[in-house]
Amino acid sequence: MMDVTTEYYEGFGATRLALHRAGPTGGEGRPLILLHGLFSSAHVNWVKFGTAAQLVAAGFECLMPDLRVHGDSAAPHDPADYPPDVLARDLEALVAHLGLDDFDLGGFSLGSRTSARAVIGGLRPRKLILAGMGLEGLAGWARRQDFFIDVIDRFGTIRPGDPAYVSQQFLKTMDVDRVAARLLLQTMEDTAPDQLAAISMPTLVLCGDKDNDNGSADRLAETLSHATRATIPGTHMSSVTMPEMGREMVSFLTT
Repeated sequence: MMDVTTEYYEGFGATRLALHRAGPTGGEGRPLILLHGLFSSAHVNWVKFGTAAQLVAAGFECLMPDLRVHGDSAAPHDPADYPPDVLARDLEALVAHLGLDDFDLGGFSLGSRTSARAVIGGLRPRKLILAGMGLEGLAGWARRQDFFIDVIDRFGTIRPGDPAYVSQQFLKTMDVDRVAARLLLQTMEDTAPDQLAAISMPTLVLCGDKDNDNGSADRLAETLSHATRATIPGTHMSSVTMPEMGREMVSFLTT
């Protein structure tokens, strides 16, 4: 079993956020920050299905925060705790807290979106992984935001067969605070395609072969200046459970 330790740090507005660590510490492992997807957690996205274990075996120290409103992190109800791009601000706070100046960064879905926004804002990882993300998930966020707000507003009434049903059930399973989640969803701004020019570091665009939830991963890769495209089996929900996820990440980060 892989050892995972948990500590806490302050994000934007002194919000208490959880950080889960795995792998060599004290400078022995290369720092890799991993950001999970919407309504998920570091444990579900990275630990449970073995992705972090593969990265640890390859010599990385996996630094896996729970985003605010998720996992073991706080879910405040004060709208003042949700300025635009608050998740990117939390990521910047984590990098400062850890004193990192040479690190890699990877995300899945919302984690990819947060990573991209932070890089556009000035964060400079050596390499970047955008998994479960397409161009429209960045440039057309308003549509996705409206979908998830609808899930929250109709929570408990959505029946099988409705496109929102799977998201409702995942929200229920993860016991997400719906008041805080609604506030969080409204902090996310669209990313114009020309803003993606700021993503100049080597970037892996990694997506399941049946995952179109965030639009076209091919178009995202074509838009970026230094992108590698990889496809693994799975839908948006199932691709994180596949061993190919970790294999592609390790291959990209070590070559």
